[in-house]
Amino acid sequence: MNTPTDRVPNYARRFLILVLAFLLVFFVSFMLGQYPIAPVTLIKILLSRVFEITQTWEGAAETVVFQVRLPRIIGGALIGAALSTAGAAYQGVFQNPMVSPDILGASSGAGFGAALGILLSVGYLAISLMSFVFGLGAVLLAYFISRRGRGNAVLSMVLAGIMISTLANSATSFVKLVADTDSVLPAITYWLMGSLASLKQKDVWFLLIPCALGLIPLLLLRWRINLLTTGDEEAASMGINVKRLRGAVILCSTLLAAASVAVSGLIGWVGLVIPHFSRMAFGHDYRRVIPASMLMGAAFLPFVDNFARLLTTSEIPIGILTSFVGAPMFVYLILKGGGSSND
Repeated sequence: MNTPTDRVPNYARRFLILVLAFLLVFFVSFMLGQYPIAPVTLIKILLSRVFEITQTWEGAAETVVFQVRLPRIIGGALIGAALSTAGAAYQGVFQNPMVSPDILGASSGAGFGAALGILLSVGYLAISLMSFVFGLGAVLLAYFISRRGRGNAVLSMVLAGIMISTLANSATSFVKLVADTDSVLPAITYWLMGSLASLKQKDVWFLLIPCALGLIPLLLLRWRINLLTTGDEEAASMGINVKRLRGAVILCSTLLAAASVAVSGLIGWVGLVIPHFSRMAFGHDYRRVIPASMLMGAAFLPFVDNFARLLTTSEIPIGILTSFVGAPMFVYLILKGGGSSND
């Protein structure tokens, strides 16, 4: 007779709960803000784009829903999913649950690119592009440096990433030092704190391509990431080209991290903590961890952003709140043993 501890977890039900939680956060986020919108009014406004509905709401409400909150909520969901998935993939590739999406310098490089763009006053779109390119460039540089190393490939890559991150952070500090203290420096500082306040429809379109190029391959390769966690020799004995697979996963994860930082600034802890909660709920099988991390991150970031909009009259940068939320969560995970779960 099976005891309760012998029962196989119902992962399908857990995924259903996760999907419903995401949909709830997604819907409720439209109603919250300095301009609150009633649920019935919100449903009518959303359906008005599909069906013929007599307008009984103010025009300002429709503007707020479609021009302000829709891109912000969709963008927040994409960024949360991207950072969480990138973190989960990096943790599998490097066989280390302490790894986050900025381990190879993507966030630091993107931060330097944005700071430089703001200093040069190149325009909003150019700043995002520079941030994205510098983020990718930092990881590529770390990757090529590690390829020249003669020791352990994974350790060499991590050390190269730490070195590149340090250089990028130093370069960012220099940019802040020479920036005009009245206008440019505050803009750089605010951007580095991370925020979804400035997200527009064009930012969502900017995110879609790198997110699709990153998320879809990781979903397709998620069962192979399980093999990487067994070690290079074990994976190679199963016919896996370890270098090619690791390079593909790192490239996809870097696309996700760099694109996220390029439009929202530095938002920490999401890619570190959310994968741990995914493993707590769904075990250590990456066939479940990757989609679970994607859904959790997509719900978590808009959820925290609601507090960023509502806690004070002036909006709090979301990067500050994710740190306040993420650090205690991580301490909890450490005390609970790193998020172990029954498979």
